[in-house]
Amino acid sequence: MVVVFPLLALLLAATPGATAEPTKSFEQIARLADAARVADQVQQAIDLYGEGVRLRPAWNEGWWELGSLFYDQDRFPEAEASFRRFVATSAKPGPAYAFLGLCEYETKQYDRSLQHFRMWAGTGWAGTPELTDVAVFHFALLLTREGRFVEALYLLATEVQRRGRSPAVAEAMGLASLRMKNLPEDYPPERREIVWLAGNSALYAALPPNDFDRADEYAHRLLLHYDQAPNTHYFLGTLLSFEGKKAEAGKEFRRELDISEQHGAALLELARLDLEADQLAEAASFAKRGVELEPKNPEAHHVLGRVLLATDHVEESAKELEIAKQLAPDSATIRSHLAMAYYRLGRKAEAKAETAAFTELKAKEGVFAPPAEKTKPGKRPGPPK
Repeated sequence: MVVVFPLLALLLAATPGATAEPTKSFEQIARLADAARVADQVQQAIDLYGEGVRLRPAWNEGWWELGSLFYDQDRFPEAEASFRRFVATSAKPGPAYAFLGLCEYETKQYDRSLQHFRMWAGTGWAGTPELTDVAVFHFALLLTREGRFVEALYLLATEVQRRGRSPAVAEAMGLASLRMKNLPEDYPPERREIVWLAGNSALYAALPPNDFDRADEYAHRLLLHYDQAPNTHYFLGTLLSFEGKKAEAGKEFRRELDISEQHGAALLELARLDLEADQLAEAASFAKRGVELEPKNPEAHHVLGRVLLATDHVEESAKELEIAKQLAPDSATIRSHLAMAYYRLGRKAEAKAETAAFTELKAKEGVFAPPAEKTKPGKRPGPPK
């Protein structure tokens, strides 16, 4: 008998289902995972969603919730992996692209992050207001890092219009306004003040209903302390131009050229102002210098093409605008001016094609602008339907 009991115990232990818990179905796991998430039992929810996606890899709701939980815990590599699986299994990835961009920003994969933010914008900026705010902000930071300062400032201005004043947005606007290819965490500490002054000036200019008095106050302090710093006068010129003070803006752009002879952006702004004022000879000179300095800048070729069109050098204008189109095929205004050049050259079929492209791209401009409000504030983003 002494031997029987241990043997019996071993047999019982080896019998399937004798002591093990019954296997849960996928449906049971999904319900338990949702209940744990709602009860704020985060780790249990993570474990259950993880079990669910292992059983059913195409369960896109599970990948979404798993990615969201990891993101809320600042576990960005795991969140990124989950959102990647969601994108692979969902017909409407929508806000997952924004979450991917945010995760990759945190893990310093900046080029991939920027790519996913662009994909997010291309799908219509899907997500809650909270997601839109944080994603648009980081999108703008990466555009600044890439040197796309005008695009960055446009996005940051939409943030100001939605959120009002914010020190973080002011700092980001300062970096873009001063054309610094930096993120807030990596620029020199000794430049904090100049960034702060320029950023607050830009912020107040964008703050509804455009507080130009406060913007000018910060601009005056900027000029007082940093008169010789690169891009100070360029920024002041853009501010004055935004305020409609074209003559004063032109003086600031010329002052920038006195400090930095190779300042391509200042040259293009002066060419635009001269074009508006019908001072075409000087406009052509500035625009040609701009193209020489920045041959891969689509706006440089665009401005030169416009000047050549205004001076009846239509064949040369078309060539410059074709280069601009090649560099920036999604620019509606470039396609519009190219259509004008083609019409004047008698190339009617090409002119009609460019006009059609302009109309299509113009209609999309609203899609590529962050909306003022997507859903009710405070709602946790769910998976796209």
